[in-house]
Amino acid sequence: MNEVRKSSVIDAHIHLDLYEPAELHPMLEEAFRSGVEAVVAVSMHLASCQANERLARRYPGRVHPAYGFHPEQELPGDDERERLHDWIRVRHERGEAFAIGEVGLPYYMRTEREAAGERFDETRYLEWLESFVKLAAELDRPIVLHAVYEDADKACDLLQRHGVRKAHFHWFKGSAETIARMIASGYYVSITPDAAYEPEIIELVKRYPIGQLMAETDGPWPFEGPYSGRKTIPEMAGYAAADIARIKGMAAEEAEAVLLRNTKTFYGIL
Repeated sequence: MNEVRKSSVIDAHIHLDLYEPAELHPMLEEAFRSGVEAVVAVSMHLASCQANERLARRYPGRVHPAYGFHPEQELPGDDERERLHDWIRVRHERGEAFAIGEVGLPYYMRTEREAAGERFDETRYLEWLESFVKLAAELDRPIVLHAVYEDADKACDLLQRHGVRKAHFHWFKGSAETIARMIASGYYVSITPDAAYEPEIIELVKRYPIGQLMAETDGPWPFEGPYSGRKTIPEMAGYAAADIARIKGMAAEEAEAVLLRNTKTFYGIL
C-alpha cells in the first residue's frame, strides 16, 4: 500500500467544508507542509460557497475556491439560484480568484429513484446546469462538473452551445464515445485514488491524454481497496498521481510534474 510521501501536487477537487472544523485546519496545514501546493475547494450551495471563500482568504494561493450548487440534492427555488449567481458575480467584480462548481446533473439520485420505480424529472436540473454554464461563459471562468455516463453528453452539449472550453469533469466515468468527444473538445478529467483498484478508472487513465489529466481526492469521500478504513486527506492526490504514472508507464516525478502544470494552468494557480 502506498504511504503518504512528500509530493508536489494539487488536489483538484475536495469538499473542505464537509470536514469537521476541528480537523480541517490541522489537516490543511499538514498537507501544505507535506508538499501539497494547493487544493481546489468545491462548493455544495451558497453557505458552502461562503465557507470556501473564508478558507480562501485564510489560505491565499493555497485554497482555490469553486462556487456552485452540487446536483445530487433537492433543488431549492429558482430565486435561490439567482441569489447564488448574484453572490458569485460580486466576487467576480472584486477580482477574486475562483471557478464555477461543483455543478452538473444528478445521475446517482436519478438512477436510484428510477430503480425504485419512481419517476424522476430532470428538467429543472438541466435548467440549473445550463444557468451555471452560461455564468461560466459570461465571467470567463473554469467550470467543475459532476456529470457521468450519459449525463456527460448532456453537459458537453451545453458547454458547446455556450462556448465554454475550460471544463473539468471530476471523477468521470463514461463510454468510449463520450471519452473521445471530451478529449477532442479539450476537456479535462481528474483521477481519484481509486485508480489503484477500479478497472473503469484504470481504463480511463489509459485512454485520456496525460496533458488533460489532474489528480483529486473528492475528500472526505472514503476509498476502498488499499485505502479502506483510511481518512481521505489532500496528500492522497499524490497516490492518484503515482497510479497515473504507473498506468501510463511514466516516471512518477514526470507524471507528477505534468499533472501539477495542468492544474495550475487550468485554474490559473500561480
